[in-house]
Amino acid sequence: MTDAAASLPSPSGVVVGLNAVIVAGGDSEPRVLVTQGLATPETALPFGAFDPEAHRTFEIGLREWVRGQTGFELGYVEQLYTFGDRGREAPLAALAGAAGARVISVGYLGLAREARELTGIGARWAGWNEFFPWEDHRAGRPPVIDDVLAPRLRSWADEAGAPGRRAARLERVRTCFGLDDTPWNEERALDRYELLYEASLVTEAARDRGESPETVPGTGQPMASDHRRILATAISRLRGKVKYRPIVFELMGDSFTLSELQRMVEGIAGFALHKQNFRRALDRAGFVEGTGRFEARTGGRPAELYRFCNDAARTGNALGLTIPRQK
Repeated sequence: MTDAAASLPSPSGVVVGLNAVIVAGGDSEPRVLVTQGLATPETALPFGAFDPEAHRTFEIGLREWVRGQTGFELGYVEQLYTFGDRGREAPLAALAGAAGARVISVGYLGLAREARELTGIGARWAGWNEFFPWEDHRAGRPPVIDDVLAPRLRSWADEAGAPGRRAARLERVRTCFGLDDTPWNEERALDRYELLYEASLVTEAARDRGESPETVPGTGQPMASDHRRILATAISRLRGKVKYRPIVFELMGDSFTLSELQRMVEGIAGFALHKQNFRRALDRAGFVEGTGRFEARTGGRPAELYRFCNDAARTGNALGLTIPRQK
């Protein structure tokens, strides 16, 4: 946060902020760019104020903030969502010089092929499961769901009082967290975080009410303002989009093995894939083609390197990836 925000005119009591969720490939797992100690003492997404005098567009302003705070040059970006709920002005939500103003934040999703070295103070690449440990089902259902979250959420539902309200709460708990044989829907990452916030099971809920937060084991690292909500929105968007656009290849290098591609998709989806069915689906879609080169390995059979086939993406029948879950 800089003094530049203090000079922004706000005749209507509204300030426009810019937030970036930047996801990068690397180690065959998505990483997200966060900062700490520069703009806020809490872990945060890169953010800053939109200056109508200096920034011709929101995107230009976003790129300047990200570059200044982290040293990272943004590539592919798309607008994610506009966050304007009353109450975003909770501690650390308002930009410098905008105390008391209504803060409207325009969120962006950026994708990069590698988690390049950062120069900004406190900037780092983090696995997003650091903030949402209940989302990682690659090694099976996380114990935190049934051991910690489910009992507390059921108690929260019971507190609703009226039978109708209690039933509605319990249905939300079941559908969000896959309880009582309800299937897990990976695209409901935002719904799950908002439910935990409403039930006061994440640190931000008490903090935003000005209370001393209770630390609930296994509920992930908190973030400044509503940045965890913004990140959850991006995760939901990316998990849905990978099924109808070949966007995962924005996170892959020029060449990759099929195992690396599978691990990246698993990292995004949050669950293990059925290897044979995934590869058969790749063959049908035509999104990848062999390069004729092989990955150098010490021992074992070398794996062929593949590349993304742009022609198939433009002309093929498949719009995105089929992600068959491992049974």
